[in-house]
Amino acid sequence: MKIPRHVAIILDGNGRWAKAQGMPRSYGHVQGAANVENICRAAHDMGIEYLTVYAFSTENWSRPREEVDQLMSLLEKYLKNCLKTAKKNNMIIKVIGDITGLNDSLRAKIEELEEATKEYTGLHFTIALNYGSRDEILRAVNRITEDMDSGVIKKGKITREMFEERLDTAGLPDPDLMIRTSGEMRLSNFLLWQLAYAEFYFTEVPWPAFDKKELEKAVSAYSSRDRRYGGV
Repeated sequence: MKIPRHVAIILDGNGRWAKAQGMPRSYGHVQGAANVENICRAAHDMGIEYLTVYAFSTENWSRPREEVDQLMSLLEKYLKNCLKTAKKNNMIIKVIGDITGLNDSLRAKIEELEEATKEYTGLHFTIALNYGSRDEILRAVNRITEDMDSGVIKKGKITREMFEERLDTAGLPDPDLMIRTSGEMRLSNFLLWQLAYAEFYFTEVPWPAFDKKELEKAVSAYSSRDRRYGGV
């Protein structure tokens, strides 16, 4: 079976899954966070080198205040535990998104995680926090504008490589496979530039119930497709 080098996942359906269990939405978010480690381990065991998950988008701030506060608290707890998980599983952690929009405590934990895991050699695990692809692209354009003003880049000489070096995902290969759970069939402002040639896989299974077998189904579907670029 052909294994994708990089898999990106939109973690959807936590609240709906919890409601189906007769539980509050917060329970779904807790179980969804717990499932991340399971899928990281499964991905590594399958030979996937890079895994990127969409944890909190720039649009998620519009949710009810109570739910946002619960998510922020859960993220802080998760990042704290992630340090132990990364060490145990030899994972390199990277966070993408506008972290300036997060509180001081979260930013400190992100910096600690990235610094502590940068020499590990296992799965490259990327977490998208306060991330939106349009926002990322605009920030990259602003960086290019600043570099043009300072003379680092000459006007009219911008290349794709220059642009990609200024994206949050600089240094990461583009995803080969994008998975979205819980039945929705849209990108929701996730990695719009990077997913240009990725295969898409949508499943009705909500994220807390998405296990190793479901990941294997997604990879099997990817493997069965005839990967062609540029219409060739």
